[in-house]
Amino acid sequence: MALDELDRFLLLRETNPALHERLSKPMDLEGFLALAAEYSFSLDESDVFAAQQRETQAKTAHALHQQQAQDSRPLRNFIHG
Repeated sequence: MALDELDRFLLLRETNPALHERLSKPMDLEGFLALAAEYSFSLDESDVFAAQQRETQAKTAHALHQQQAQDSRPLRNFIHG
């Protein structure tokens, strides 16, 4: 697991405008990993999932509830009651 390497990659966007621009656009996981490889960072899916888990564990219950509410809003269009 290379969480430190993932953190370094994400910090690089603060000093690299081209990387910042590319990371500001939506991309899938494979695209993100390929972009990291372009900058000589060796990351895989488990690193990204571990970072997501670390972020989730650091949030308060209220923040998690707010995030869940935001994530569920688009689904309301598909749920007919």
